[in-house]
Amino acid sequence: MQNQEKGSRSYLFSIVLVAVLGGLLFGYDTAVISGAEKGLQAFFMGAKDFTYTDFWHGFTSSSALIGCIIGSAFSGLLATNFGRKKSLILAGVLFFISAWGSMNPETMVLAKGVPNMTLLIVFNIYRVIGGIGVGLASAVCPMYIGEIAPSNIRGMLVSWNQFAIIFGQLVVYFVNFFILGSHIAPIIESIGQGMNQITNGADAQWAIEHGWRYMFGSEMVPAGLFALLISLVPETPRYLASIGKDAQAETILAKINGATKAKEILGEIKATMTEKTEKLLAYGVLCIFVGIMLSVFQQAVGINAVLYYAPRLFQEMGSGTDISMTQTVIMGVVNIIFTISAATLIDRVGRKRLLVKGAAGMAVCMAVLSILAYFGVVGLTTTIFIVAYSAFFMLSWGPAYWVLISEIFPNSIRSKAVALCITVQWIVNYAVSATFPSLSDWNLGTTFLIYGFISAISGLFAMKCLPETKGMTLEEIGSIWKSDAK
Repeated sequence: MQNQEKGSRSYLFSIVLVAVLGGLLFGYDTAVISGAEKGLQAFFMGAKDFTYTDFWHGFTSSSALIGCIIGSAFSGLLATNFGRKKSLILAGVLFFISAWGSMNPETMVLAKGVPNMTLLIVFNIYRVIGGIGVGLASAVCPMYIGEIAPSNIRGMLVSWNQFAIIFGQLVVYFVNFFILGSHIAPIIESIGQGMNQITNGADAQWAIEHGWRYMFGSEMVPAGLFALLISLVPETPRYLASIGKDAQAETILAKINGATKAKEILGEIKATMTEKTEKLLAYGVLCIFVGIMLSVFQQAVGINAVLYYAPRLFQEMGSGTDISMTQTVIMGVVNIIFTISAATLIDRVGRKRLLVKGAAGMAVCMAVLSILAYFGVVGLTTTIFIVAYSAFFMLSWGPAYWVLISEIFPNSIRSKAVALCITVQWIVNYAVSATFPSLSDWNLGTTFLIYGFISAISGLFAMKCLPETKGMTLEEIGSIWKSDAK
């Protein structure tokens, strides 16, 4: 029951739980490729009209990220003109269309099960559509939560979005594992010059013909649920205030914070809505620079090269096909544990401290992995450090990034600034993910060393350039940048 002075936490949590389903779909869509990519690669290797090289596989495995760049680039425009809620509904619809089309790229027009260049193009179009949904959700979900959450627990609630992303990845790891079942994933071996061959094609025929389709199609269930539920939540009070619907904004704020606090918060919101123009650089260059560099470092440390190619990476580091899938699931569980830990710490320890310590841990793990790769050491030791690297990321740059991006920008430029930064994040994500197969084939040890060096630099950046924002209202955070704008 709602308390007139304190508001209703159950109402707040129910709204946030629906919103973070967008994060779950974000994780689900981006990680589904980890189980499907080998079957997909073997399927298109059967094409007669072109040769499916490592280049094509890197592009196909990462094509959703092109959509992510598009979706995030337009997220500011959509969120500003149509609202946060309608933008998330659109994201859910795009998720569903992509899941269906990726499962059936022939779309009742092309010959079923006949790989060719046309089918590859159509498949990638559907993956790009899903990526647009991911790009929208990645920008708008944390923005939605950040704008609706009370300042004292905003870090924890926005961290739920990162938890949902990792949980979505874990769910799809399990889904892929159970879809594959007793069937054998194909083993793809390089024979030079970007050419590959299948060494257990007969035994892996089911995975090649059907497995990858079921993996992509499984996303239709959470996508449909998200599109339905998000239509039932309210718009954010800060967006409502920005379009002159003060009464509706105050009603929602009162349900969350209590009637007295709602009037105070609404007054602060209205003040910041009029004190600056909506130009992106209205609060100076430093504000945008910090957001962009957070986006660059969050991906350049190499996390999604590990997450997207986890089964293949474990296999290359000495595990068998079945064991590599199990190790991927274990890594997903560890990621969940450390993301929960981050959510409980971020409003007490602070954003900055977590970023610095996490960066140091990632740098050490990547340095060790580089040494192990150079000396050809494989097995349990490499598995431990891969999982530890991922755990340090989930304790720091994973959730803290989304919290900071949702809160560091002033109200009047938030949509545009978040859109820009998330677009940069996806561009770097694409660059890292698309180049990892080629880099790892060239020299895995050097690849790890590059990621370790960038991790170390990211820690120095957080230490020197990032303000601490824990416990501050969004309006107070906006005032940090005023001096730079003068």
